[in-house]
Amino acid sequence: MTVAIWLSVALGLLPLLWWWNDIWYRLTASFRSSYAVAKLPPGHMGLPIIGEMFTFLWYFKFLRRPDDYINSKRNKHGDGIGMYRTHLFGYPSVIVYSPAANKFVFRHEESFILEWPNVELIGKNSLSAVHGKAHTRIRSLVSRSLNQPDALRRITIFVQPRIISALKSWAERRTINSYKEIKKVTLENMGMYFASFEPGPTIDKLDEYFHRLLAGVRSYRLNIPGFAYHHALQCRKKAVAIFKKELEKRNNDEDRSTRPINDLMDGLMKLKDEEGGQLSDNEILDNIVNILAAGYETTTLSTMWVIYFLAKYPKVLQKLRDENVSLKKSKNEEFVTSDEMLKMKYTMKVVDETIRLANVAAIVFRTTTKDVQYEGYIIPKGWKVMLWIRYLHTNPDNFDDPLSFNPDRWDAPISASETYRVFGGGSRTCVGNMLARVQLAVFLHHLSTEYKWELVNPDAKIKYLSHPKPEDGVEIVIQEL
Repeated sequence: MTVAIWLSVALGLLPLLWWWNDIWYRLTASFRSSYAVAKLPPGHMGLPIIGEMFTFLWYFKFLRRPDDYINSKRNKHGDGIGMYRTHLFGYPSVIVYSPAANKFVFRHEESFILEWPNVELIGKNSLSAVHGKAHTRIRSLVSRSLNQPDALRRITIFVQPRIISALKSWAERRTINSYKEIKKVTLENMGMYFASFEPGPTIDKLDEYFHRLLAGVRSYRLNIPGFAYHHALQCRKKAVAIFKKELEKRNNDEDRSTRPINDLMDGLMKLKDEEGGQLSDNEILDNIVNILAAGYETTTLSTMWVIYFLAKYPKVLQKLRDENVSLKKSKNEEFVTSDEMLKMKYTMKVVDETIRLANVAAIVFRTTTKDVQYEGYIIPKGWKVMLWIRYLHTNPDNFDDPLSFNPDRWDAPISASETYRVFGGGSRTCVGNMLARVQLAVFLHHLSTEYKWELVNPDAKIKYLSHPKPEDGVEIVIQEL
């Protein structure tokens, strides 16, 4: 009899457990809100503490249909205002998925600020961490070191020797794991451009340190030996020490004022803002770590995906090859310039289509600084806002046959559209966006004109966490043409 009573009580409490988060956050939002009644966006907050993480993992990890996560909400709650309330990654949140709602968040930057988890890992003085005037100043300086024409020309020359050497070594070995091999050459190029580090022990150490650093960015903040966050902090200290030693050597160089700019560290050391101010040593070090952390994995994944897509779409590869062979025949030099690549219309369309479909940065995170009203609903202060960038690029309402690799779709001016946000938006738009596009174009030039390849596992399943990637890392057989 007692068991039956307790079972009845447990079953009676299940609905309360299911609705507890919704009731709790609706009440707390109303108590704290500057509005009489806080009308939250449609959606469901899931279970206490856990929220909707099981649902998220179900679509991303087990079904491997990430776009159906949003579609399930659309089917249940309707399209409405282009956002839903939920509870993910430990926080009450609002998922933003429509072009109009994304535009609203990007435009109101004072209400939706970027807050990196475990910000000390990427640097408190870095471009990603600072706000207001400090952000404007650092962004201007860093952008001039990465995205301006002179910087692009210099970087384009820097990266090509290692790209050419890597491709030759791949062909000699015939079968390679694209992800692992691209990761090596990416870090070698970044090490060379950032601080003129040659391939060798220093680069190998940085590879290890940044791998562990990135693993701790979204880990639980326990600075205790054995936990990912603690290990990430230690690895950051070791990585910073390597760059700090090089920075101190340059500061002690009596000829530093007349020495030409050879890498990013030189550029950051010499840049001045409108008032003549320069970056401090800590700002230089934090921004080098930040840019390396942000660009290392994203560059690797984008390059891996273009190899995958071109193997799957031979007609696209042939058009790309024809355009680049034509450029190659018109030159006496082995290296191409950034100016030449930016004029390669079809190549740049392949680049933009790769970045759209790869969706390396699938979600962009913001935090509300106050109660924000949108279309009659309230997004409470302190809630996380998740801009579901991936869905902008894979929604058939925004792109015809969105999961097909079709560079010709870029004949239309999609890049100016609100449906294309591969580099984010507003003042937080990726500071190295032009650099990323040019580097991928340069790689495509040398790959397409000299080599052919095929996928070892053309039907490999795709993993979507933490970033989209075929399970085999795009294993290929490659040889010279």
